[in-house]
Amino acid sequence: MVKPLAVEEMLTHDQDRVESIRSRLTTNIDTDRKRDAAGSKATLPAKSGSTIGSGNYIVTVGLGTPKKDLSLIFDTGSDLTWTQCQPCARSCYSQQETIFAPSASTTYSNISCSATECNDLTSATGNQPGCSSSTCIYGIQYGDQSFSVGFFGKETLTLTKTDVISNFYFGCGQNNQGLFGGAAGLLGLGRDKLSIVSQSAQKYGKVFSYCLPSRASGTGYLTFGKSGAPSNVKYTPFSASKGSTFYGLELQAIYVGGNKLAISPTVFSSSGMIIDSGTVITRLPPTAYAALSKAFRAQMTKYTLTKPLSILDTCYDFSNVTTVTIPVLSFLWGGNTKVDIAGQGTLYANGISQVCLAFAGNGDDTDIGIFGNVQQRTLGVVYDLPAGKVGFASGGCA
Repeated sequence: MVKPLAVEEMLTHDQDRVESIRSRLTTNIDTDRKRDAAGSKATLPAKSGSTIGSGNYIVTVGLGTPKKDLSLIFDTGSDLTWTQCQPCARSCYSQQETIFAPSASTTYSNISCSATECNDLTSATGNQPGCSSSTCIYGIQYGDQSFSVGFFGKETLTLTKTDVISNFYFGCGQNNQGLFGGAAGLLGLGRDKLSIVSQSAQKYGKVFSYCLPSRASGTGYLTFGKSGAPSNVKYTPFSASKGSTFYGLELQAIYVGGNKLAISPTVFSSSGMIIDSGTVITRLPPTAYAALSKAFRAQMTKYTLTKPLSILDTCYDFSNVTTVTIPVLSFLWGGNTKVDIAGQGTLYANGISQVCLAFAGNGDDTDIGIFGNVQQRTLGVVYDLPAGKVGFASGGCA
């Protein structure tokens, strides 16, 4: 049984991820306007990873022939998809399903060191690939010091009964350590050419969407293809994103209970912002966070403040309260797109006696802002790469 991560521990690792994202960002701008593929879509149920010790969200895909079902964390802040592989030459952590054995699949093959795709690992992982007996070796490390190293291979990836991607490039991990909970690995939804978004471009046109459920027992979705996007979606253009992986957004204003916070637009423009399914708590410039926290506290005076929870400093004890009313938070994005944050995306609970405003301030106003997965809960989020925009739809899932 995989032990769930303590809340404080998870928030500490979340901060490590944020610092890693900050260090990975460069000034590269990668615009991609490939033609949309018509009609095709594949939808996978998305679940909270909390039951298997992860603060992220998971989908189950099939790998190999015959297919082996594996639960993978899906992550818009990563490109390479990988899973742990037998024989686990160095190290494998404990995962929910049996570890994938490439020797048992009739469609697995290693990628040679001389293949173009091997060189593509440099931008997809941030590391130069290695070579062992002419087989390409990948290595990827995450912000919390988790890592995966192994053979770079290709295999048949099954999304649904009718949606199969042949010759899918992925990492077959032989040395894996870290905080992936019981997930078998990671599904990379970034913008680089080795991400599943790019590898399936011909079929799904580089459009995908998801809804993150607000409860551990809830079910959301991850959908590839334009026809799977919700109808009530409101779009905002991508900002000129830094780096080849991340999806940049332009935050223009924050509202608390319908009142616009008095924050200079330069505060948001100097930091910039990305949306990331793998960061748990939204990070704001400290000037913006201070204004948000102050306004939120002013509308929550009838509730008892309690001690901070790790990086979260605006926390309440609701143990003697029967009903709680919180102000609606809204984000105004570029293109005049105003999106209300669901109540489930406003607070983060560590039991009823410690319920916190689920935002944190960065160290400096110039540090990149991150729109995290707690704030995305229940929203349908659509990524349309050819059109250069992200969309939000309320009531995407429960």
